[in-house]
Amino acid sequence: MERLLNPRDVRDLPKAHLHLHFTGSMRPATLLELADKHGVRLPEALSSGEPPSLRATDERGWFRFQRLYDTARSVLRDESDIRRLVMETAEDERRDGSRWLEIQVDPTSYAPRLGGLIPALELILDAVRHASEATGVGIRVLVAANRMKSPMDARTLARLAVRYADQGVVGFGLSNDERRGLARDFDRAFDIARRGGLLAAPHGGELAGPESVRDCLDDLGAGRIGHGVRAAEDPRLMQRLADRQVTCEVCPSSNVSLGVYERAEDVPLRRLFDAGVQLALGADDPLLFGTRLAAQYDLARDVLGFNDAELAELARQSVRGSCAPETTRKELLADIDTWLLDGSRPWGPPSGAGPSSAAGPRA
Repeated sequence: MERLLNPRDVRDLPKAHLHLHFTGSMRPATLLELADKHGVRLPEALSSGEPPSLRATDERGWFRFQRLYDTARSVLRDESDIRRLVMETAEDERRDGSRWLEIQVDPTSYAPRLGGLIPALELILDAVRHASEATGVGIRVLVAANRMKSPMDARTLARLAVRYADQGVVGFGLSNDERRGLARDFDRAFDIARRGGLLAAPHGGELAGPESVRDCLDDLGAGRIGHGVRAAEDPRLMQRLADRQVTCEVCPSSNVSLGVYERAEDVPLRRLFDAGVQLALGADDPLLFGTRLAAQYDLARDVLGFNDAELAELARQSVRGSCAPETTRKELLADIDTWLLDGSRPWGPPSGAGPSSAAGPRA
């Protein structure tokens, strides 16, 4: 009954956000303003002010989703655009109670307009440092390869990510349609990243089933799984994830929007939680799915029946699954306990949020 009689505001719950794509973090109003600035004509699905109708369970649906994402990305054309997106994202994270963010980006997607691969990544990292200092939200970057591109491109990105491991890059990912190609085709790229001290965090177990999660573990040495929700279909796999403490970045709203599950009630968050799988709720692409991080916690409570103590545990798991420095983790875990005790918001940035404490271990 506590959940109904004395609900705490989930925006006041300190938490980490581990599954957010770069362009997908953009505010809808910012998309419209940047499109106008650069003379980019947006389709009605992006200009109507409402989240587009999406379904990616077949190839045509995924192609439409990716085309909309690519169109949105095309409005990011100069340094000021990048800095604006990162600052606004940090402000939105702070508003939702996110005190630590690991944002995923494929710098090759922005390189042509920003002077090349290295200048693009350096600009993003500098924007992240400034936004972190301004808002108090600790922010780090996961460099992500694209499954639809060559494994050789992925190896190039892995080397680049390792090069900037002491400047804000903490992990290496693999995004786009997991039904295309084989995870093991990218094993050398992930080996480069892991040997360079980066977390391996590929996408798996969203559009494809539990075998996709197993491939991420076996072929890519994943320490964290982007999505991973389909692991709920295999009890042995859930036990393996729980035993190895591999965090799954579950994004309930995007799962429903893309047709992975028909209704929010069908997202197996409870099944994974009860099996001991470590979880980190994520918003994925708020621009396209219409909800940000706090809404995922609201969904867990209002639709899936998580009480405040369980929401606090979800927040703890997000912190434990992050690449945040140990001092930051301890502070956030203590502040989560404070939220649970009296609902008060512990203000002020956690120590280690600034750029000097970077930790190694659809972008």
